[in-house]
Amino acid sequence: MYSNLRINIERMMRRIHELAEIGATEDGGVCRLALSDEDRAGRDQFIKWCEELDCTVRIDDIGNIFARKEGAYPDLPAVLFGSHLDSQPTGGKYDGAMGVLAGLEVIETIRNNNISQDHPLEVVSWTNEEGARFSPAMLGSGYFAGLFDAEYAFSREDKDQKRVDHEIERIGYNGKKHSPRPGYKAYFEIHLEQGPVLENSGDDLGVVTGVQGIRWYDVTVLGTETHAGPTPMPLRDDPLQKAIRLLDGIFELAEDFAPDSRVTIGSVETVPGVRNTVPGSVKFSVDIRHPEPGTLTRMHSRLTQICKSLPKANLKEIWHSSPVHFHDGCIEIIESSAENLALSSRRIVSGAGHDAVYINRVMPGGMIFTPCKDGISHHPDEFIEQKHIEAAANVLLHSVLKTAKKETVL
Repeated sequence: MYSNLRINIERMMRRIHELAEIGATEDGGVCRLALSDEDRAGRDQFIKWCEELDCTVRIDDIGNIFARKEGAYPDLPAVLFGSHLDSQPTGGKYDGAMGVLAGLEVIETIRNNNISQDHPLEVVSWTNEEGARFSPAMLGSGYFAGLFDAEYAFSREDKDQKRVDHEIERIGYNGKKHSPRPGYKAYFEIHLEQGPVLENSGDDLGVVTGVQGIRWYDVTVLGTETHAGPTPMPLRDDPLQKAIRLLDGIFELAEDFAPDSRVTIGSVETVPGVRNTVPGSVKFSVDIRHPEPGTLTRMHSRLTQICKSLPKANLKEIWHSSPVHFHDGCIEIIESSAENLALSSRRIVSGAGHDAVYINRVMPGGMIFTPCKDGISHHPDEFIEQKHIEAAANVLLHSVLKTAKKETVL
């Protein structure tokens, strides 16, 4: 009965560009780190838009924001959808924000067309999805889903030793409106692909079937700090030289477990980090990924062996997200919505983690991917064609409406 219903793409794009002004950088990107002043301003703007649509706004104790449109049967579990508003330090306009604002546009489209759906609807913005300021990533959704307890989640610190709980309170999102997590029927999330597959295939959107498993580590290699001039090369205990030998073996993991394996060294830090001093230690991050849990475990074992081969190297695992398969019912609803809208889609596995990874543990979950130019994300050049944003938002709209019917069983 809603076959001709569509979102208003011009209105949605206006909001995307208006939000991108908060934390805008000179190169056209966005820096809106979790629980920063810029994040607070983005949250305030989102809540303002929600309240203009007569949504009831609820904030939990880690700062996740929920905006609710009531259903004809308020006691039924809500259909949840959204993403996040925080960004990388050199982020783009779309990552996360598009998913939240698509959810807001779904609410407004349903409201403006006087549709009374059976189940309540809620659009959510999760706290600290990126993990750029506070590690690990997806902290707000992980806490909501029970993967992180309060002691762990609130004690996370940034590089300046500022804690999550203190920063939540500082920006005024410290759960004063907290209420227990209610029941939900399903969760949907729109996100840009962050890769080149959809652009190369020419499909309108991707139906995400699951997410690769991810394991994060810190590796510390110890040496002896000494002056760069007086100490001959053969007499140095240089941890960076040792680390380079480790890195060769670590990168070989990608070749040995190809083609679906991923290995990334995202940061390298020397201490004391002085130009004319041989460092006393080197610390670097390791990110390994694979869609098969058994293979990811084998990669972990090999990484452990590689680090043990160097006496002064210490490997510390700081985060592990197992491979995820999204709910078959949600996948089918997304696919049928795309087909009914005459949009081409293909099934795809996400190489990046998303809030839906944790939310899928506590309710049926599904994701919609948009193509993005050259597969670029986490960068000011991140770009999605408007037609692809519109396609994904319309699929979200129809997926939500179908799920919000009492007779739809997942």
